[in-house]
This record gives sequence, C-alpha cells and structure tokens, in this order.
Amino acid sequence: MSKIIFIDVDGTLLDYENKLPESANKAIKKARERGHKVYICTGRNEGEIYDYIWDIGLDGMIGGNGAYVRDGDTVLLDQHITLEQCRHIVDWCHERNLEFYLESKSGLYASEHFEQRGDPVIQVYCARKGRVDANQQTIRTIFPEMIYGASLYRDDLSKVSFILNSYQDHLDSIKEFPDLKAGTWGGAGEIALFGDLGVKDIDKAYAIDVLLKHLGASLENTFAFGDAKVDIPMLEYCHIGVAMHSGGEEIKAMADYVTDDVDQDGLYKAFVHFGLIDDEDIEKGMGKTYGN
Repeated sequence: MSKIIFIDVDGTLLDYENKLPESANKAIKKARERGHKVYICTGRNEGEIYDYIWDIGLDGMIGGNGAYVRDGDTVLLDQHITLEQCRHIVDWCHERNLEFYLESKSGLYASEHFEQRGDPVIQVYCARKGRVDANQQTIRTIFPEMIYGASLYRDDLSKVSFILNSYQDHLDSIKEFPDLKAGTWGGAGEIALFGDLGVKDIDKAYAIDVLLKHLGASLENTFAFGDAKVDIPMLEYCHIGVAMHSGGEEIKAMADYVTDDVDQDGLYKAFVHFGLIDDEDIEKGMGKTYGN
C-alpha cells in the first residue's frame, strides 16, 4: 500500500551546508516510483525552496511550519500574519534594538542592521551544527536570497525571526504577542539564538491533517522525518516518526526510530528499514550532492 511521507528540509533533507545528498535524492525518487507520495514539511517558505529541491520530484509542500499547504498546484492553506500584526512586530523589534527578518513566499526581508548583527550569530549556529567552516559563514552565505532595503510593513508573511539579545526577549515576546505563536531556534532554552513569531494555532501536524483530509488518506499510512523541536508535533501525529541522529535529544527520545544523519545516508537507510524502497548498494554513486 502506498504511503505518504513528510520530510523536514534543514538537517533532514538537506545537510547543514544546504546541500542535498545523492542518497536522499535517490531515496525519494525511488519511493515515488513505488507509488508513495512525498511532501516537504518545513519552516521555509515557497520562495526558499530551490530548483534542485523541486527537481527531486515532490508531490507538494507544507511551508511556514504549517501556515502553507500545497498539493501539486493546488494551494489548500495559506495563512498570513496580518499587516497590523506585522507593524506591531517590526515596531516592537525596533524599540528593543532587535534585528530580524520577515519570511514570505516572495522572499526574506532583512531589517536595517540584520546582516552586521547576524554574522557572528550565524557562525555560532553553524558551529553547533558541526560545520567545520563555521567561522567563515556569513548571513549572505547562509541566506543568499535575503532582500535588503525593502519595506518592512507587509501583509504576506508567515513568520518573523529575530536575533535574541537574551532569552528574556523570547519570554517577553510571548506576553507581547498573545495573538501569535512564539518560538525559538538555534538551540534550546537559554542557549536559543533566534526567536520567531508565526500564525497562532498552526503547526506541522495541523497542516498534515489538512492535507490528509484533502487526499482522503489514512493517518495509518503516514511517515514523518525531522530533526528539531518544531518537528515533534508532526512526528507525534504521523503513524511513524523518524528522527535524524543529528537532532536534539527531545525529538530523538520521542521518535519511533532514529536514523543516521542526512549526510550519512540517514534518509535512505530509514526508507529501506521501513520497506519504502528496496535495499541497494548505497555506496555506489552516493557521494554526489546538489546545492550551494
């Protein structure tokens, strides 16, 4: 029986250098050849999904951590932060001297000093993810699509991320924006690097439910793959939840199965383990990567 597979992007489908390993590319293509449906389920927006990702041959996507759902060319859900909410966020960040970027389908929009403030922060983030060249990374290398100098009052946003001066900024954001969903990324607890604000009462599990109802599909036929705390709702919701070895301890503890890192053929090995594809010599031709 065909299955429906949901795959996070950063750290799950792509490695921490934003590259797609050939093993992951091959696993997804082989799964689809066998009749399984494959969707990416990510915090990214549609504008951040590069051609080499679409070239795998995906059935659709969930973006904005659940705010956007697309099956083929059919958009099932597209929820935004309102213009009024965006103004509130931008003004609050300016008042607190927090640099930020706005996330929408049309692109990523940086605040006035995000690049200068963000370079050392993104280096810490990359070091935590094990990049050997972390001290060489910059906002421009990690976010090459970032747009500078555009209007920051927008009505097409799914999420806003801001650099934390301290963890208190995140705690204060929860109180300041009860109408939005507040989170963090780049670490856990007091070592978080970024706060974020998104559409309230939306997560990856909610979006998967919307898609399954559209497809008329059973939850019993679902698999979810992720590596971060934000992925836990979809791993809990789907019939089988798989965590990457590089993921945090919390997601690995709750997962049904823990596979290797994506750059160690983790997706491929898990697909084989669950019978989504047949086993092959995964060493053959697997060294190739796609992307930046």
